[in-house]
Amino acid sequence: MDLSIGEVAQRSGLSVHALRFYEREGLFANPVRRLSNGRRIYHEEDLEWLAICTRLRSSGVPLAEIRQYIELAGQGPGNEHQRLDLLRRHQDRVEAQVRELRDTLEVMRAKVRIYEDHLARGEADRLWNPSHRATTAPGPACG
Repeated sequence: MDLSIGEVAQRSGLSVHALRFYEREGLFANPVRRLSNGRRIYHEEDLEWLAICTRLRSSGVPLAEIRQYIELAGQGPGNEHQRLDLLRRHQDRVEAQVRELRDTLEVMRAKVRIYEDHLARGEADRLWNPSHRATTAPGPACG
């Protein structure tokens, strides 16, 4: 089934501008086809690739690596180990990001507990405020 750029934008959640950018940057697995009047025509497999590509982008894969992956895949059989290495490297980066986010989440949870406890006890005025210098430096559990 042929899809217009507007239909692909609606179904993929990407803007028409973003789709044109992806095309200019060579980020489609297959070249975008055009009608004789120049209008772009997409197919379901383009939507499937866009779903993968947007995940790669949102997780931090540089455009150059996505293009490299597309180039390798386009070459056909024989370079699967190279593609796997590229994917594993990115998987390692994503796992490191997840660990960092988990650590950050724990800090935020601790801060929320502190604020909830102080507010519940009516001691919100004891939360650290950088505009009011205390006589003693607040500990890490404050503010």
